[in-house]
Amino acid sequence: MLNTLPDLHRSFAEQLKLKLQSDPRIHSLLAGGSFIHGGFDQYSDLDFVVVVDPLYYDEIMAKRMAFAGTLGHLLHAFTGEHVGEPRLLICLFGPQLLHVDLKFITLDMLTQRVEEPAVLFTRDNDALERQLAKFSAHWPDMTPEWFESRAWIWLHYAVVKLGRGELFEAMGMLSFFREQVLGPMLFRRANLPQRGVRRIEALGIDPDGLLTSTLATHDRHSVGIAIRRAADAYVTLRADALPDNIADDAARRAVLA
Repeated sequence: MLNTLPDLHRSFAEQLKLKLQSDPRIHSLLAGGSFIHGGFDQYSDLDFVVVVDPLYYDEIMAKRMAFAGTLGHLLHAFTGEHVGEPRLLICLFGPQLLHVDLKFITLDMLTQRVEEPAVLFTRDNDALERQLAKFSAHWPDMTPEWFESRAWIWLHYAVVKLGRGELFEAMGMLSFFREQVLGPMLFRRANLPQRGVRRIEALGIDPDGLLTSTLATHDRHSVGIAIRRAADAYVTLRADALPDNIADDAARRAVLA
């Protein structure tokens, strides 16, 4: 399973597996992300789920920075509150740089998951399989209504920032809009799980160049055109699955005015 990884990733994963196998506090080691979605390459990060014996969970959570430091040459790490996942530790190891995500859970916490993990090792395969069987993985795709509720608010934000001359703010919102709205809707059009703008170039799911049409330079006219094209791209993609909460076209007219 690990022998298909690039050398750097494989070496780290193998060492991690051996270390955790020797730690009786660890129940299982699971892998996710590109490891299971495919397309793993030298630029990929490693996503691990460390299943901890509940008797030791609080202890390990309290000392997880130090715990991560025992896994290799840890340069920096921080916790994942910014993505709503405080159990996540985002790490950068060196000297050859490697991004590693470590999510610490107990077996009971495994029911809520967005993907079916690969099992690298477990001390109790039956218990692990029973827990995995209780619930299926659910990828958090957004609904048409979710997009409609937010799209015009976010585009209006870009418009007012443009009006004030805050071009970096407006350009930042356009980038955010591509990641949160247009990219996921392109994945929806391709009948794929919504994953922001991940690998869109490689997947070839934007043949009409909707995303590139929304790119702007640091110029008021360029940003204004990009906002209009972002609105047009949204309306085009919205037609694939019309939401129930379209009130009227007032928001669109205001954005495009």
